[in-house]
Amino acid sequence: MRQLPGYDRFQILRRAADMLLARQQELGRMISLEEGKTLTEGVFEVTRAAETLELSAEEAKRLSGEVLPLDGAPGGAGRLGFTLRIPCGVVAAITPFNFPLNLVCHKVGPALAAGNAVIVKPASDTPLSALKLVEILLEAGLPPLAIHCLVGSGSEVGQAIAADARVRKISFTGSVEVGQKICAAAGIKRVTMELGSNSPLVVLPDADLEKVAAAVLASGYGNAGQVCISTQRVIAMERAYRDLIDLLAEKVPQLAAGNPLDPATKMGPMIRERDAERVVAWIDEARAQGARVVCGGSRKGTLVQPTLLADVSPTMRVSCDELFGPAVGMTSVGSLAEAIALATDSRYGLSAGIFTQDIDAALAFARGVDAGNLHINWGPAWRADLMPYGGLKESGFGKEGPKYAVQEMTELKTVVIHGPA
Repeated sequence: MRQLPGYDRFQILRRAADMLLARQQELGRMISLEEGKTLTEGVFEVTRAAETLELSAEEAKRLSGEVLPLDGAPGGAGRLGFTLRIPCGVVAAITPFNFPLNLVCHKVGPALAAGNAVIVKPASDTPLSALKLVEILLEAGLPPLAIHCLVGSGSEVGQAIAADARVRKISFTGSVEVGQKICAAAGIKRVTMELGSNSPLVVLPDADLEKVAAAVLASGYGNAGQVCISTQRVIAMERAYRDLIDLLAEKVPQLAAGNPLDPATKMGPMIRERDAERVVAWIDEARAQGARVVCGGSRKGTLVQPTLLADVSPTMRVSCDELFGPAVGMTSVGSLAEAIALATDSRYGLSAGIFTQDIDAALAFARGVDAGNLHINWGPAWRADLMPYGGLKESGFGKEGPKYAVQEMTELKTVVIHGPA
């Protein structure tokens, strides 16, 4: 792969992107069947995956270093310095279940664009999309030894990959607990960690509550809440709090939950029944501690009804831990300062949002909340595949987005040409 010219890598990834789009309906249905998201969500994920590969393809043509101004250093006169950006070598891509195609593309695309070989370890619950992607890349002309897909449990296969000295770079998306184990096993390797969150959405009194409600529905219940940047905590000022609860109490029950292949379904099931059991147990625990279940709160098998909780205390598990399910908790605060303090009072820091028409308040939020992604007048669950994406604190380190991932998956050599003595 290191010897394959950048333009050839571009062509391979470009062809693979086109092939994904040509098979969009087939792959979208596969994603829906294996992961449980609605068919609309599955088809849209294929669109995003193709865009991710297209962005990666473009980066294959842009790998470059820089000329160093050695003439400005003592003793540097007459010398020419420059850097070369080279591939790491073998990149391990360890991916989660919730976006089984696009998150694989976010690791595989930049790795190949940079001239690396890749080992993909997809989630045990959703390996089919990754296997299909490998087939497509090979059909697009990728050298067979450039990519491998190993299916198996994370505790066995993932740990073995992470500990192998031949792997130079690991890119992982998943839970904090698994991320810690991978970092402990990795040793001296380059590592990118995209971990969990309990993303807050701050609502100030001047917000358009209809727009807030639309954002909560989209960013709180998409993919049954199984999104690391899903809106989990709504922190609303007192003057907006009650009105927003009343508005969401009307709209949340209208999210039809059921068969993900039914066009009328707006939210599908969760990935595993034990996860559905955990979400309902946390809801029941919050209710016992004084929270009010405005709607939802029940389950049938893996299908958890979209749930809205009011009067949630920041110490409740549904607020301070990562729920990763279709429930949104609402907390009332008395001031912007209190809202910012509560939003950032978390071991996580992946994404956060605020609704306000006050530019000063928006900037205070952006400066005061420790999160890698900050959204003004939308919920935290929004991502353009080209943007730098990553978290602070226990939400991880390193950035994704093809341009930025390529930098994480390459290393720099410095070359100095010394002139006549």
